[in-house]
Amino acid sequence: MTTNVLAPLQKNPVATRKLVVFACFVVTAVTLVPVVMMVLVAFQSDAESMAARPSFWPSTWHPENLTRAFDLVPLGRYLVNTVIFAAGTTLLETVTAALAAYAFARLQFPGRTWLFGIYLATLMIPSQVTLIPQFVLVAKLHGIDTWPGMILPHAFTALGVFLLRQFFLGIPRDYEEAARLDGANRWQAFIRVIVPLAVPAIATLAVFKFIGQWNNLLWPLVVSNSEATRTAAVGLQVFQDTNGTQWNLLLMAATITTVPLIVLFFLTQRWFVKGITMSGLGGR
Repeated sequence: MTTNVLAPLQKNPVATRKLVVFACFVVTAVTLVPVVMMVLVAFQSDAESMAARPSFWPSTWHPENLTRAFDLVPLGRYLVNTVIFAAGTTLLETVTAALAAYAFARLQFPGRTWLFGIYLATLMIPSQVTLIPQFVLVAKLHGIDTWPGMILPHAFTALGVFLLRQFFLGIPRDYEEAARLDGANRWQAFIRVIVPLAVPAIATLAVFKFIGQWNNLLWPLVVSNSEATRTAAVGLQVFQDTNGTQWNLLLMAATITTVPLIVLFFLTQRWFVKGITMSGLGGR
């Protein structure tokens, strides 16, 4: 005879809700500990941050570390470059992924299923494996340290196509057929019917892509050779190499580059929930 250990919780939904809230609180607290430590050390003095036995709470707050971080490296330029890089790749991928996903979801052509399977198989290939071929190709096209060389290799991903294709398959064909009966061609039906209905999925993909490219370190580190295209993630590495390991200034720079992502998350957090459900993690 088996015993259901979850039976008491199933009989008491209030206790279950309190347990879930407590678990979420614990996980959130553990997640925020490194962020809080980063901010606290960022406002410490040089000597305090370099002490052998550091105290994470500043004995004296030093807000001037903010201006010192901007004076030592062109952090503002790095942030602008990061916005250009993340926004450029996000815009191109949402366009290319939407077109490819529509083709796989609606168009009938020989080998469609096999081609889509091969396309998804590329998700199993680590990005580090394709780094050298991409670099060689970009170098031969004279794209090193240029914005096309930075953006174009990351403008096409199978994950975006898969996400949008699954959403397109859930849109009834009747809407599209009604537009075709009214005289719209396939392109007009896609732009005027499918795209407006797929705004939640497209916005979710755009948010995920923007955050991922904002934190991208490997590709900009390889391709960017000057401050004209250097992103904030690479700039933090240069910051540390240039000024040694001044932990207070380094963590101040890290705090500055993290703030835009935090603001973006609070503005678009509902798209994260939609992204979980549409990507299959929520049981769809």
